[in-house]
Parts: sequence; C-alpha cells; structure tokens
Amino acid sequence: MNWLEMIELAESVTARQQACRMRFLVCCGTPCMAAGADRVVSALRSRLEELGNPADLELVSTGCQGPCSRGPLLTLLRPGEPDKVWEGCTPEMALSILQAGLDGENLPDNGLLPADWPFFTRQKRLVLASSGRIDPESLEQYIASGGYDSLAQVLIDFKPDEVCEQVVKSGLRGRGGGGYPTGIKWQLVRKSSGNRKFVVANGDEGDPGAYMDRSLMESDPHRVLEGMAIAGYATGAEQGYIYVRCEYPVAAERLRKAIKDAERAGLLGSRVLDSSFSFRIDIRVGAGAFVCGEETALLASIMGKRGQPRIRPPYPAESGLWGSPTLINNVETFGNIPAIFRVGAEEFSSIGSGKSRGTKVFALCGEVFNNGLIEVPMGITLREIVFEIGGGLRNNGEFKAAQTGGPSGGCIPAEKLDTPLDYESLQALGSIMGSGGLIVMGKNSCMVDVARFFMEFCLDESCGKCTPCRTGTVEIYRLLSRICNGSATRRDLKILEELCMMMKDTSLCGLGAAAPNPVLSTLRWFRDEYEAHVQERSCPAGV
Repeated sequence: MNWLEMIELAESVTARQQACRMRFLVCCGTPCMAAGADRVVSALRSRLEELGNPADLELVSTGCQGPCSRGPLLTLLRPGEPDKVWEGCTPEMALSILQAGLDGENLPDNGLLPADWPFFTRQKRLVLASSGRIDPESLEQYIASGGYDSLAQVLIDFKPDEVCEQVVKSGLRGRGGGGYPTGIKWQLVRKSSGNRKFVVANGDEGDPGAYMDRSLMESDPHRVLEGMAIAGYATGAEQGYIYVRCEYPVAAERLRKAIKDAERAGLLGSRVLDSSFSFRIDIRVGAGAFVCGEETALLASIMGKRGQPRIRPPYPAESGLWGSPTLINNVETFGNIPAIFRVGAEEFSSIGSGKSRGTKVFALCGEVFNNGLIEVPMGITLREIVFEIGGGLRNNGEFKAAQTGGPSGGCIPAEKLDTPLDYESLQALGSIMGSGGLIVMGKNSCMVDVARFFMEFCLDESCGKCTPCRTGTVEIYRLLSRICNGSATRRDLKILEELCMMMKDTSLCGLGAAAPNPVLSTLRWFRDEYEAHVQERSCPAGV
C-alpha cells in the first residue's frame, strides 16, 4: 500500500460509514465485557442478521469508551445528530433502541447520559481520540480515522533529525512516570553509534488501580504501532519490541493481529509505504514482575535474562538491547506521537501548562462516583477531576486524599485539591505523575493502612538484587504493621523515617528509591493519624 492507496481506502470507509442510517458502537473494553457487553453485541448481531444485515446499519465492537463504572455502554451515531450514549445497557435495552430507530420513534431515555455530561465535555482526547470509536481489530477503520497519516507525512516531508526536532518542539515528556523530555531521548539514540538500533514500547503497566496502557493497547493498537514506526524512522532503528504484561492477554492478541495486518498492507516490514524505510515489530510477553517496568530490567527480560535492573550509566540510549542503542518509551508516549504530527507540534505544545505539555490519560478510580478512563490537559486541577469529571465522592462522601503514581507516588490531601496536575507541582507535594493511576479516598480511609498496602506491594515485587530494597521494604512494612496494630512507639516513627530516606538514597533502581514515597507523603500530610496510632492506640478513620 502506498500513500494514495491509503487515502482512497480512508475515503471509501468514511463514505460507507456516512451512508449508514445508524451505527451502534458497543464498548467491549475489559470493564464493560465484565459487565455483560458481549450479550449486548450478541443480541444486536442476531437482530441485524434477522433483518438481512442491511448495509445502512452497522454494529461495531469498540475498545474502552471511558466511563467504566457505567458499563455496558452503547453509543448510537446517526447522521446530523449528536452522539447518544446509554449506560448500563442490557440486551433488551439495545434491541428497543434499534427498533425505535427503525420505526422512527423517540429513542428510549432510560439510561441515556446527558449530552453535556462533564465526564465527556471536560476531556481533551488526543491519545484516546479513536478509542471507543473504532473496531480495534480493523485496520480499515483506523485508517479511516486518520491512522497512519502521520507516518506517511513523516516519511514524505521530514528527514529523521527533523522528526526529532518536532518532538522536542512539542514539549512531550515521557508518560511512564519519569517525565524525561521525549524528543531529547530520541536525539540521544539517533546520535549514538551502532550497527543496530532498537525501539521498545514499555507496556509493563503494574501499578494498582492503573489500566491506561492496557486500554490503549486493547482499544487502539495501531496507534502504538504508528508511534513506534515514526520513532524507528527518527532514530535509525529497524526493529521494535512491545513488552506486554502476561495479565493483558487481550492487548497482546490485538497487537499481534494489528502487526500482521499492518505488515500485509505495507505499513510495517520492508519498504514501509513504498519508501526506503523498513521497520518490524515483535511482541514480548512478560511474566508479571513489577520490576520489569524499570527499563534495564525490561531489556534484560526481552533478551531472555532474569528481569533485574543494572547500574546506569551506560543508559539504554547508548547500550541497551544486545549492547546496541535502544529507545524505550511508555506505550502512552508512543500514542502521543501520531497526534503531534496530526495537529502540529506548536498546537500540541499549546495544550497544558508550564513544562508539562499535551494531555495525560488517567485511570480515575476509588471512592469517586464516576470511575473510568479520562484524558485531560496537563495542568488541570485535582479538584476539577474529582468533582467535575468524577462527579464527587459516592454517597456524598468527604474527600480525604488522592493517590497518584501508584506505589512510587504519594497521597495528596484535601487542602491541596487546587494543585495543577503537572510534573513539577506533584513533585513539590511529594508525589509523582506516574503512569496515570489516580485513586480517590474518602474520610474512612486510614492513611497508615494505605501506606502499608503500597509497601506490601513493593515488598512482594522487589527483585531482591540490592540490600536497601530487599530488606528495607520488609522492615518498613513491619514497622507500619506495628503502627497499625497499636504496638508501635515514638521511636518506631523515627526509625520509619530514617529507613525511608535510606532506601531513597541507596536503592539500585527506581522501585526501591520510590517505594517509600507513599509512606513519606502520608507522614508529611497526615502525621496526626500516625501520632494517634502510636500515642492513643486508636485509628481516627476507624479502620
């Protein structure tokens, strides 16, 4: 396939979609499937078959549409009308909506979400622009939505160094947690000498409550492939790897199909889009070790070695896979790349605030009323997310804290609700952006217990290579348990803080260095709860 053939295909698919009287988009993301979306799809498919599968009626099984706690979700598209979305859709509801549309009657309003619902209107979707709008297993639909246009534009209009310059100009920073400038990392790999270079997508998402990368890989796998191909062209790499957790079988399967379809269409493999550029991508499935989210441990796992971190330097940009220069970016980071070239680097950099440009995908969960996947401009306040997009706390609960960054992050108290969510602001509060998990907690949450939960997670996931992390997590967890059960002393609190600082300063990799963050942040903002556990032998939250 060349660029002109791709344009013709996009126009053909778009014309077919526009000719449809009704298009039914059923969310088949993992949360909606757990709620029974497969039964909705089956009911609609059977009814359409009874009608002879009319050409002007289309049923699409999409990826995640966003409000996961409201599933199953059904979206109806009709020419000249705004989208209509029903929550908690049952097979009977779906059939009644179809029949009302066929008969020209008023559509049922039971379960119909308001058109001005803040969960949708307050978002800015760049990475998730096609998620929930297309069939993730259809290359045609991805192309019709503008997919692979950015890759074609790059191959035709830009030299490799110019691609890196555009990514620098966009202000994009790594979405995996570290926030390192993406374009600068690309330039480092491009300038590194080596006969072979590699591009790696880190899909080893393991933070509790986080599922942003999983949803992107399940809902829009071609977007990740397109971003990786652009990175390969920019850095001089001809081979890419996507590292996916074994707990994400649907994502891995859809990525495999997407790779095969793209290769058949000439969008991956030899002579991409009839150019001189060649780029292949393979899947590597990890065994579920959280430490393999660390880049050097991930590379070791790809090479068939034990997933343990190593001392840096050298950094992967100089010596990564098999000693060759290697670019590693998070899945969401690659998902931003097509958007940068679609809207332009200047337009992309106009979104966000300060040194944090573009948008960020969050998995909003916990005690907030609207749980789900959201994409918002960098710099939006925590208050806007919790009380506008999230709809506040369930049962009119009182907000107490929000955890960002998972086991490597920290807790943000109620008095900091107006903090903008950007890299620098969160760091100043003792937390991090992380990959995008955002857990909302109410007044009945015990912050000491929260810290113990995350430390237990880190204890289980420590690879054991370095002593500070291997023994530090055990001792910190033991001290937190003593505080929780009322047997700790004030000296234990002092030792707890000293251990946390020791781990931050001496651990080999980011897991150990960041593991104390939830403890330190809760000590900073909720020290009175620790004091109550120690001095009064009571838990203010009643846990």
